Amino acid sequence: MIPRHLKITFGLLLVAALASGIYMWMLKRHERQAPQTAQLQQPVAPPPATGTPLTVALYLADDQQGALHREETSLSLPADPSLRAQSVLRAVIARYTQKDSTHPLPAGADVNDVYIVDGTAVVDLNDALASGHRSGVMVEELTVLSLVQTVAANLPGITQVKILVNGQERDTLAGHADLADLYDVAAVNRAVGQMGGTSSP
Repeated sequence: MIPRHLKITFGLLLVAALASGIYMWMLKRHERQAPQTAQLQQPVAPPPATGTPLTVALYLADDQQGALHREETSLSLPADPSLRAQSVLRAVIARYTQKDSTHPLPAGADVNDVYIVDGTAVVDLNDALASGHRSGVMVEELTVLSLVQTVAANLPGITQVKILVNGQERDTLAGHADLADLYDVAAVNRAVGQMGGTSSP
């Protein structure tokens, strides 16, 4: 018969071995996830697309001037309208996440998806953009107007834009800009012109 003190010693050794194994497994798992986290912090880029490059209009915010400026660039866009909208919005966000941006957005900001139904574009932003966005009436409004105006300029027929965050409705972007209602494209175009920016033709 095995003495009781040997059974206890064996049991303790077994527990220690299991604990060490679990600890090593957690360390390896953390190492695998670390590169993914670092990758998420990189500025987003428009998704690759096939086809002939097209001239698109990006409406970029300038915090110092409190206005939007139209900038034309060349992008290869997918044929699907939802994917086209996502591509141009990601091009805008990529500009905002650069170090010399005139309207900085947080690292990892992105567009999850864009849905288009009967002239309404539903833009689903990710949580990194909304949660890390600077709070303030002007900076929030500039972000919203920039996204709405860019979608409308590149997708004829869009009359309204709804903004979600991770697929959910949200009252405000970061405490000020109203996300509860639909944005009327014509009204946004007028507002951009009144701000002294470049409105959509």
